[in-house]
Amino acid sequence: MALFDRLKDQAKGLQQQVQGGGHGTSGGHGSGSRGGSHGGGSRAQLVGLFKTQLGSIKTELKSGAYRDASMAMCALVAAADGQVDASEMQQMESMILSNEVLQNFPPEQLRTRFHKHVEQLTRNFAQGKSEALQDIAKAAKKPAEARAVVQTGIVIAGADGHFSQAEQMVLREACTALNLNPAEFQL
Repeated sequence: MALFDRLKDQAKGLQQQVQGGGHGTSGGHGSGSRGGSHGGGSRAQLVGLFKTQLGSIKTELKSGAYRDASMAMCALVAAADGQVDASEMQQMESMILSNEVLQNFPPEQLRTRFHKHVEQLTRNFAQGKSEALQDIAKAAKKPAEARAVVQTGIVIAGADGHFSQAEQMVLREACTALNLNPAEFQL
């Protein structure tokens, strides 16, 4: 648990830096980002920090609950706007299969679970979302895994450099299903 506390403190420090005007990486393309998204460079820093944190606890994230919840989370992020086209599906699958932590699991298991959720979400979004959130909630029993599921969703959502309002909304709903405060993840 000490490792997680240390990582959480790092995230809080970064969050305070971001909220305090964060003079980290504001020069360049972050300033013209699409409206509504918290400072582009700051969000990218947070995604990078979560990616690092996930990598540092990779050996602890081998349960079926984490695997299933993460694939449900990835599908929710992919379908957040209500649809998933073939190229988006391929890009998302590529990100999942190349994710360091998700490499704990056989690719076919990940692919099967991800596609199942995407199919349910595209057929009937409300029902598919309900089923995805049920799978996500299964990770709530272990706080470190629950946080890792949200971090995985944020890393996947942030891979394209933009968080849509719809993506932020499903991530907040996942936090609720996992009994986590969305503010802990700047959502």
